[in-house]
Amino acid sequence: MKHNVALSFADGNTLFFKAGHNDLLMDAALRHGVTLPIDCREGVCGTCKGLCESGQYEIEYADEEALTGQEAEQRYVLSCQTRIQSDSTFYYDFASSLCNQTDQPGSLKRTATITGLQDASADSTLLALTLAADQTTLNFLPGQYANLHIPGTELTRAYSFAIGPQVSGELQQLTFLIRKLPNGQMGKYLHQARVGDTLELEGPFGTFYLREPDKPMYFIAGGTGLSAFLAMLDVLKEQPESVSYPIRLYYGVNRLEDLCEQHRLDAYRTQLPDFDWTPVVSNPASNWQGSTGYIQEHLPLATLRDAPFDMYLCGPPPMIDAVTHWCADHHLDNGKLYSEKFTAPVS
Repeated sequence: MKHNVALSFADGNTLFFKAGHNDLLMDAALRHGVTLPIDCREGVCGTCKGLCESGQYEIEYADEEALTGQEAEQRYVLSCQTRIQSDSTFYYDFASSLCNQTDQPGSLKRTATITGLQDASADSTLLALTLAADQTTLNFLPGQYANLHIPGTELTRAYSFAIGPQVSGELQQLTFLIRKLPNGQMGKYLHQARVGDTLELEGPFGTFYLREPDKPMYFIAGGTGLSAFLAMLDVLKEQPESVSYPIRLYYGVNRLEDLCEQHRLDAYRTQLPDFDWTPVVSNPASNWQGSTGYIQEHLPLATLRDAPFDMYLCGPPPMIDAVTHWCADHHLDNGKLYSEKFTAPVS
């Protein structure tokens, strides 16, 4: 039995490889050219400490000075003593360059073919791409992003994957939800792009991704920041038996016509045990009967105070800052916040 393992680092890079059941994490990494920092290999020095953010494992031995009991309860591990027992993700609070990897199983440049162009809202497009059989499969964690090269220019733009990792036969399908900025270079390209065209992309990047679903989750999306959550929900719906906690998504837009993928969000209500979503329109038309204003005005304060939670935020910096400050002002210290700010280029 083989398990998919992802190592995420503080510089935003992620390395992927496969490990056998009960393989030591350190050994599996070394077999794939990833040399994690280590001094003793005996569970004593603590140099190879990381955090397991999803998956099952077993630690053989850990000296109390290398890994305290509290750290073990928080799912910190020593890589030299950790046996892999499922698909897993580990985070290391240092740059991937410290690993001196002789191979690069993570970020690679690839060429993709456009297989779909669909208007998702008044000013956004769903861009569907396919990697051919001779291209290396692009592994990524739901929530991460890729850099897309704009044909005919030297420019790249970063977009979150808007679909979970999918391979159909020998072809891999990728989707991105892209806002067409006024006079933006990517917007200009998409206006004249055609199915069958090719473009280059590189990824994955980013430390914003889905962690172990072990408590209620709140997804806070602003505009096309929704894309990261679509990929997360895609992955969660494939393993609904592992999702025993509520998932609530709050989706903020300026205008009603900016809402995207509503049919897909509605479908998740039946595909997941306890999922619901709320659109919040800041500048609605007079006939809008739903939530208005800003997302933080509609978050369930009493529920958030009652139990631990994970909150994921993706979208414009002002939205993320407003929700983060709201949580701090209400002393919601029992929650963990993960965020990805979308900083739009001027062109």
